[in-house]
Amino acid sequence: MKRFESLSGWGRAAASGLLLALLAACSVEPTYKRPEVDTPVAFKEAPAAASATSGASATSATSAASPQDTGTWKQAQPADDAHRGEWWTIFGDPQLNALEEQAAAANQDLKAAAARVQQARAVTQAAKSDWFPKFDAGFGPTRERASAASQFQPDSAGGTTGTIWRAQVGASYETDLFGRVGSNVNATRADEQQTEALFRSVQLSLQADVAQNYFELRELDTDQDLYRRTVALREDTLKLIERRFREGDIGELDVSRARNELASARADAVGVARQRAASEHSLAILLGKPPADFSFAEAPLVPVTARVPPGLPSALLERRPDISAAERAMMAANARVGLAKSAFFPKLDITGAFGLESATLGDLFKWSSRAFILGPFAGTALTLPLFDGGRRKANLAQARSKYDEDVAQYRQQVLVAFREVEDNLSDLRLLDDQLREQNDAVVASQRAAHLSRTQYTEGAVSYLDVIDGERQVLLTQLQASHLSGTQAVATVNLIRALGGGWGDVKPAGDEAVGAVAPASGPAQASAATASVSVDQVAKR
Repeated sequence: MKRFESLSGWGRAAASGLLLALLAACSVEPTYKRPEVDTPVAFKEAPAAASATSGASATSATSAASPQDTGTWKQAQPADDAHRGEWWTIFGDPQLNALEEQAAAANQDLKAAAARVQQARAVTQAAKSDWFPKFDAGFGPTRERASAASQFQPDSAGGTTGTIWRAQVGASYETDLFGRVGSNVNATRADEQQTEALFRSVQLSLQADVAQNYFELRELDTDQDLYRRTVALREDTLKLIERRFREGDIGELDVSRARNELASARADAVGVARQRAASEHSLAILLGKPPADFSFAEAPLVPVTARVPPGLPSALLERRPDISAAERAMMAANARVGLAKSAFFPKLDITGAFGLESATLGDLFKWSSRAFILGPFAGTALTLPLFDGGRRKANLAQARSKYDEDVAQYRQQVLVAFREVEDNLSDLRLLDDQLREQNDAVVASQRAAHLSRTQYTEGAVSYLDVIDGERQVLLTQLQASHLSGTQAVATVNLIRALGGGWGDVKPAGDEAVGAVAPASGPAQASAATASVSVDQVAKR
């Protein structure tokens, strides 16, 4: 009979354990599915040569291409760990390469982003700890009064009062009923992945900002060189005018005009110097240095000839870290919907304690003093929420609305990414034509200025014609310098909009410079050119 009762007890315990396991597997978290976004087949502003090539074989390509290449819809497949390459090397500028290395090693915004990743990882680890039981130890006396009923005494007994010494180890465990713990872990893990994607976004922004600031600085160097030559030319012109005035060939008005032009050129040169100083200070901050400890030698801008193939619009969903971060935000919001739903279901906390207890300290460590208490009715127990004034319902509505908000923000981020790529593609395409015409304007203005100076020396035209010709030369040269700088910056911004380099990069001058490989064939990353990781930045 006793054996039967023992087996029956073990059977009930096993059944209870199986029931708890089944309940723990019943997660109420919604199944996460990445939302689809409307994706064009190709970028509208892609280079004409690429469009012509694709148009010639449009029929065969459409029939052979996969849905993700030619279809209207594309699911987000963020490639957080994909190698983006040292894309700035396509410009073939050793000074820019050195600046990028310095920024990666010392920029404070990048270090702050790495610290945020470490924080997110710690939060995830803390959430995972809820999967495990908690243990604690205690020692000390308690003054207790036991009721008569608990001692199986009559009501008239009045109970007993005494001091109990205890030395015990306690344990507590919350069973993951209906996926409450799992949903919380999923949410924090998605938050961690979002923070890592934001780190990559900060890293890409830093790289692009350094390159952009560098090219803007070089553009100002070109302007300074133009003003130096202009000032030197106008100084020589003033000497010529003053000599002719002393000889009586011209009046004082021409001398005054020449002096005005010289002073104006010198003032404009000082203005460019001010802009260059501010740009140099900004670059120092990006490198993690105080402006007083950083100076950069002057050198004119070398025209940028690098060309970056944009690839497919669908690949943009995999390249850009900000899109990846937005997608991870949706994943976290989805998990928190499950967390809010689990609040409607029972919660089971199992606690227990094992140790020694005695009425006197001297008897505490005797074998006869051993005692234990085991739950779930030790401490808290199975709890079922009944009424909270609508708090849980409101929390669930808030979680669902947050998910809807993140979905809308994700789709908006994708649209913004497409717009940024199209903007920079059109800039580069039109800048080529504009710069070509501007260079022709420079040549024409230089010829006109030369003719006006020659005719003025011969007395055929007034000095106003000379002034106008020289002004036009300076203006056209400054505009050409500005367009060259804008072209370099637009190239950087296109790479930024594409999410950085993707695959092996090639130096300027090679075919398909800065090759951004299609997303269908991930590139093999070499250890020498791998991007700086979160842990590397954190250690620095």
